[in-house]
Amino acid sequence: MLLRLIGGGRMRDQEQIKTLSNTVKGATKTWWLSGLPGAGKTTLAQNLADRLRTHALPVCVLDGDELRKGLSRDLGFSPADREEQGRRTAEMARLLNSNGIHAIVALVSPTMSGRALARGIVGVQHFIETYVATPLHVCQQRDPKGWYARAKNDPALQLTGVSAPYEAPLSPECVIDTDKVSVADATNQLFSFVKEVSAL
Repeated sequence: MLLRLIGGGRMRDQEQIKTLSNTVKGATKTWWLSGLPGAGKTTLAQNLADRLRTHALPVCVLDGDELRKGLSRDLGFSPADREEQGRRTAEMARLLNSNGIHAIVALVSPTMSGRALARGIVGVQHFIETYVATPLHVCQQRDPKGWYARAKNDPALQLTGVSAPYEAPLSPECVIDTDKVSVADATNQLFSFVKEVSAL
């Protein structure tokens, strides 16, 4: 946009830029993908991120395994540590959204209380709770990172779905079973939340 330098034109254009910036920030979303290990959260997150980038929309994927290598490397897998992992991730997502960047969270996030806390931190206008509802037996068959095989020999791992519970969301904004829905169709379903608030 060109700034008009005559009269009050420049001021009006600055106000329009500020309004547009605030609108973009208000439209940013956090997709909170939760579900059992091996459900397909990371795959969906990366595919959605690719789709957003094709539309020149800024996005950042916050993957639980990646976060544990840095930001959360001091945390284990106890219930308290899992809640803290979710809280830290939600704070990051909030900062991204407030700066006009979409966030896609791929996290087991096993408790309803933890997800409610995340929604409160991120803000209800931004938060899209997405239950990746792939059944346990399918996740066990996939076992892409070998967690289920290890959990059989080491219950101390407290693997969600095996030796630790997962509380399924009661009323999420989106439910996806990757055993029944293709990655492409699931990505379209997630992307529709952007299309609802934009002209895409």
